[in-house]
Amino acid sequence: MRADAVLAAAEALPVHTLEDLVPAGGIVVVAPHPDDESLGCGGLVAEARAQGVPVRLVVVSDGVGSHPNSRSHPPERLRDLRESETLAAVAHLGLAPEHVAFLRLPDRFVPAIGPEAEAAAGAIAAAARACGAGALFVTWEHDPHCDHAASAALARRARDLICRDLGGDVRLYAYPVWGWTLPPETEIGAAPRGIRLDVTRHLPAKAAAIAAHRSQTTDLIADDPEGFRLEPAMLARFARNHEIFLEVAP
Repeated sequence: MRADAVLAAAEALPVHTLEDLVPAGGIVVVAPHPDDESLGCGGLVAEARAQGVPVRLVVVSDGVGSHPNSRSHPPERLRDLRESETLAAVAHLGLAPEHVAFLRLPDRFVPAIGPEAEAAAGAIAAAARACGAGALFVTWEHDPHCDHAASAALARRARDLICRDLGGDVRLYAYPVWGWTLPPETEIGAAPRGIRLDVTRHLPAKAAAIAAHRSQTTDLIADDPEGFRLEPAMLARFARNHEIFLEVAP
């Protein structure tokens, strides 16, 4: 199927509850960059915490690729800023800082294979074990960003490790972030399966979480003409009443 047909079908998926997504156990959200968790899964995290479901967040990259030419925010300072923004963001969603892990892999160069990738998958699996996870959530493999595709591979490997060590079945879901910007004629594959989660009651918390990523949503870092900033259309995309989660087959 073409991307436009796949995304249209994703927006028409049935609406179900958190219990339908994750019948038992906690959840692990895997974010390629600081902010992906708030954009794609902010409502999911808030709903899980409201219901007392354990949540762990694993942020894969250091996020320093957003403003590579800034003198006011060289890489180490930018990394620290983005991590502090993430902790402030997830606090709005009910997630404590001790339940967030930063793997600090290089932004734009997250590996999908090799020793570093295996260690990252192991860290995701450890987070899943810590909360008795029934499901992992990661960015869509078709998102047109190398770190998003690599993170999807890491989550698949983590699920394999969990199932090998613990047995049973851990569900894996994908949340599109940059997939919405794919050229419509891009060939994707089969029709999507999954659900939409109604996050209406958590929209204020989700908006506050996204806004906490000030380096990505404002001119906080003003000395890099090539610096990244989330566009209004992109922000509007993630202010809708539903979040979309696509099933990833074993």
